[in-house]
Amino acid sequence: MKHLAILAALLAPVPALADIDPSNWDAVTTEAEGQTVFWNAWGGSTTTNDFIAWVGERVMADYGVTLEHVKLTDTADAVTRVLSEKQAGEDDDGAIDMIWINGANFAAMKDADLLFGPYAEQLPNWAFVDVEGKTVQTDFTVPTEGYESPWAMAQVVFIHDTADLAEPLGSMQAIADWSAANPGRFTYPQPPDFLGTTFLKQALVDLLDDPSVLSEPATDDTYNAVTATLWAFLDDLTPTLWREGRAYPATGPAQLQLIADGEVDLAISFSPGEATAAIANNQLPPTARTFVLDKGTIGNASFVAVPYNSGSKAGAMVVANFLMSPEAQIRAQNPEILGYGTVLDMDALSADDRAAFDTLELGVATLSPAELGAVQAEPHPSWMTRIADDWMQRYGVSE
Repeated sequence: MKHLAILAALLAPVPALADIDPSNWDAVTTEAEGQTVFWNAWGGSTTTNDFIAWVGERVMADYGVTLEHVKLTDTADAVTRVLSEKQAGEDDDGAIDMIWINGANFAAMKDADLLFGPYAEQLPNWAFVDVEGKTVQTDFTVPTEGYESPWAMAQVVFIHDTADLAEPLGSMQAIADWSAANPGRFTYPQPPDFLGTTFLKQALVDLLDDPSVLSEPATDDTYNAVTATLWAFLDDLTPTLWREGRAYPATGPAQLQLIADGEVDLAISFSPGEATAAIANNQLPPTARTFVLDKGTIGNASFVAVPYNSGSKAGAMVVANFLMSPEAQIRAQNPEILGYGTVLDMDALSADDRAAFDTLELGVATLSPAELGAVQAEPHPSWMTRIADDWMQRYGVSE
């Protein structure tokens, strides 16, 4: 990821071609009809894939837009494709029309002018978005400036099987102490999987007395001083992990399967409703529950962005707008569907839509907004690229 960001920064900016005006919604929907949108999005979850398929059905029915889900294991693959097309001079009708993106990948594309926009804040459903209470205008501290639109809120939670781990653990150090007393019963996905790198970020944020230093770009001096605490923590934790830290599950779903198989008792998630959804889908035992750390946990938004050379920009905007609709947001928050947090402001909705959210049962393993507590800010992307690279050097050996 570090090399990708450097390459993007070195490339000369590409001026945006004349495109349709996002604020002229009638013109957007007229042009979108008949277009095919290739949405490059993580494909590692059946429930997420099913939700994207449903979105495709709805935008076809309402707008005549065909949505094709290009399933990714690493978002950087899509970014690399757009960079390659730029280098080849393929500035029209690129292979990718929309990307589920955030963090370092967004920063790299934004810095290299590889994104269409600004468009997000001109979409009709932006009027419902909670811009005051939720982090929907910055992405890992980087201002979005309308170049990506939010569609889900996430916050780190820990899923535990109460049959074996009855009480919540209030800090990363408490997790390490419990893991030392119960060797082999905890693990996390292997970085650079996004959930694995999230575990590293959450550990660092919780271990630091003042994590605000992470809001600024990492320098050689600050990086070495600040991350020393993380490496000391991981040096102690790693030998106590599942398979003694010599192997890691590849993804979040693989991690949950270890709970279902009775191999571990604790897992990290970036979806407060995931445990409830997994219980409903018989992927986790009914004894699974969720907790957060005493000082709070990292939260962020999931975004979609449109590459500068998409040939279906109107169709992509239609999909992005639908993702912010009350209909899609209610479905996404349903724990039996996804259990994602909403980006919407309840006060901006109609009475019927508010009632639909109010009456939605969040489920036995989902914490209420009050129970989720404080939301910790994401570090600047420069921290995570370096930490992920260093983790691979120090611990990244699998059987």
